[in-house]
Amino acid sequence: MATMPSLSAHGQPDDAATARPAWTASAAGRALLQGELESVLAALGERPGQPWLWLCPASAAAEVPGCGLRLQAGLDGWTGDVRCALPLPLANESVAAVVLQHVETRGAEADALVQECARVLVPGGRLVLYALNPLSPWRWRWAGAAARSTEPMPWRRRMRAAGLVPDPVSQGVGPRWQLGAEPGLQHGLGIRAAWMLRAEKRAIPLTPVRQRTRLRIGGGVPAA
Repeated sequence: MATMPSLSAHGQPDDAATARPAWTASAAGRALLQGELESVLAALGERPGQPWLWLCPASAAAEVPGCGLRLQAGLDGWTGDVRCALPLPLANESVAAVVLQHVETRGAEADALVQECARVLVPGGRLVLYALNPLSPWRWRWAGAAARSTEPMPWRRRMRAAGLVPDPVSQGVGPRWQLGAEPGLQHGLGIRAAWMLRAEKRAIPLTPVRQRTRLRIGGGVPAA
């Protein structure tokens, strides 16, 4: 497994002039990120001692124990602990958990990103995705802002196409009505501000070895 650099307090500098405008930096966005924080930390720490990858908004500033990379979207790729573009500068099967938190990509770009996540995950590792819920009454808080909502189905198809096994049901996360953090998860999207979907990279099972039919001799006594 490739060695991962430790998470630094500052990472590499990011130019504000080249960063994408982020709704998550608003009061409502920060409340949502705070409500997701517990489940994000649980996902990154699910396999203690193993590296993780967290692609998140720049305003997600929580310290995470362990060894991993935290990256934010920029105009020309990713910035944060390292500056890079796809493909990610990580070896195959080198991280135990990947969290995509409000990564605003669509179409072929989103397909390529999920493929990369599947590539760097170890067998048994998990990809955890967070996105805004288009059915939530909270959507008026990001109306007109540089934020995108989406349903789980397109991402579930991307996960399957990348060889991952997504959970059959997504979970609602974040506030329902009030401007404030609301911890905990809900079965199904409901009216929570966002949703979370997990997918696992299954280990490829070994092909069972067919037992040879033993040769019978004479009156039906099997040969050794």
